[in-house]
Amino acid sequence: MLDALETGLETVRITGLSDGIFYAELVFDNGVEVSARPSDSIALALRTGTPIYAHEDVIEEAGMPIPDEQEDQVEAFREFLDNISPEDFGRKT
Repeated sequence: MLDALETGLETVRITGLSDGIFYAELVFDNGVEVSARPSDSIALALRTGTPIYAHEDVIEEAGMPIPDEQEDQVEAFREFLDNISPEDFGRKT
């Protein structure tokens, strides 16, 4: 799609949340903004390495705070992933 339109995807914006339904916009590098399904928008952003932003009111309504102890667990897991190598998953015979 992007090749056919000869444009790139600049950002994906999650713009709203109403009655449990999210809304999104694709913002192209030629300045065009298109309303799109959030699931498709996020999938496209992930495939192209495009940043995804959400309006602050959407985060306030749909976001969930992470308790400090869970944040500590997340950080410990990140450190584990940073230090693990493929050899650590080898089979023992």
